This record gives sequence, C-alpha cells and structure tokens, in this order.
Amino acid sequence: VERMTASVLKDPALTIGTAKEIVETCCKTILGDLKVDDGGAPKLPGLVRLTVKSLVDRLPQSNGDSEANKTIAMALQTLVTGLAELRNLHGTGHGKAAANGGISSRQARLAVGAAATLCVYLAETHSEIAP
Repeated sequence: VERMTASVLKDPALTIGTAKEIVETCCKTILGDLKVDDGGAPKLPGLVRLTVKSLVDRLPQSNGDSEANKTIAMALQTLVTGLAELRNLHGTGHGKAAANGGISSRQARLAVGAAATLCVYLAETHSEIAP
C-alpha cells in the first residue's frame, strides 16, 4: 500500500496496475488457503466474486447478518469491476497507444483506497473463519 501511495502522483498508471495485482494476490492466497479451485485464475471480477462467495459461505450466520454480508459482497464486486476497467484502460500491464490520455492522480488514489480496503476486509474475514 505504501508503494502504491508513493506512486499516485508520479506514476498513476503504475498505481492502478499495482492495485489490481494486490487484489489478485489477496484473492489467490485466500482461495489457496481455503483449498478452493480458482478455475484457472479468472479475470479479476470473477476472482473476487469467487473469493467473496467462498468466504461468505463459511461465515457463521448466527447473528442474522447474512443479508448484510451479501450486500457488502455485491458492493465489493462492483467496486472491483470498476477497478479492473480503469486498469484495462490506463494501468500498466497492457500496451497503450501513445495518445492514451492516462489516469489522473484522483483515480489512482481511489484505486489505492479501494484495493487496500478490499484486501483488508477479505483478509480479516478470512482470519475469522480460518481454522
């Protein structure tokens, strides 16, 4: 997160590419720990969807928060879809035409916050259910 934050102003494209990569790493690590097959590493939205579903399905529902967990999961998936779209348009990892306008530091800062928040939420949820 510190590396992403440091690159917001000087290299926003690197920031958005790194944000996507940290989310992928988080999801793949959790799925591996849960021994869930990721189906050949689907694209980021599918990977997050699988991770969230795998976690939510294992959460104890004794306190009646099942619907709240589903709502949060859907919001996270929507957020990640936007992050993936930004990365595909402006991030590192794909060749770009020289005329590509690039990404603003405002968008890069959002990507850092979104990726960090998502990863912390997923990791803490995983910690709650991990044996």
